[in-house]
Amino acid sequence: MPLESVHKVADADFPTRWGHFRILGFEGKAVSPEPCKPGAIPLPAPTEGAVALVMGDIHSAAPIVRIHSQCLTGDVFHSLRCDCRQQLELALARIAEEGAGILIYEQQEGRGIGLMPKLRAYELQDRGFDTVEANIELGYKPDCREFELPAAILRQLGLGSVRLITNNPEKVEALEAAGIIVVERVSAQVEPEESFEHYLKIKREKMGHIHDGVEIRTAP
Repeated sequence: MPLESVHKVADADFPTRWGHFRILGFEGKAVSPEPCKPGAIPLPAPTEGAVALVMGDIHSAAPIVRIHSQCLTGDVFHSLRCDCRQQLELALARIAEEGAGILIYEQQEGRGIGLMPKLRAYELQDRGFDTVEANIELGYKPDCREFELPAAILRQLGLGSVRLITNNPEKVEALEAAGIIVVERVSAQVEPEESFEHYLKIKREKMGHIHDGVEIRTAP
């Protein structure tokens, strides 16, 4: 979703159990949003929001960064249908261990389809659909997320290169397409639970996610 403008709306002290952060609020105005449901009528350009938790000196070297999509069921209610909460905590712990880094938390519930459609997708999964099939059955793309806002936030923070915690190569591609060099992809692999082993298998087989440790990338 191309962005017309991005601006910071808040910057506050933010102590957590992982350490001391600043919490920054950002809003981005989209130019011409493309509906996630093929054939749907485009809505007026929305204002998209995200927060960035920033710790330590992020400018002396390429900082470690996590772009995390909102998951109410996992992050808040500790659902074991997915590995979202575990990835969130892994990223915060890694930032705290290094003493510097950024976690960008985007409002893209259910890979961008929204909370209620995500719960409807859960119903379909209970009937035997996998996560990709459920989205398609509801008329959505397998993944409706775009990552222009995180890239714009990183640019506003004065960053040209990062070390990205992700298993999703699309996040790497999106940042580099926006001019942010990903010098290292750090694995976001967590200890699997039986309840989400199939979910991880589908992410690997149908969405190209990587679950094999750390990949060092050479900047162009």
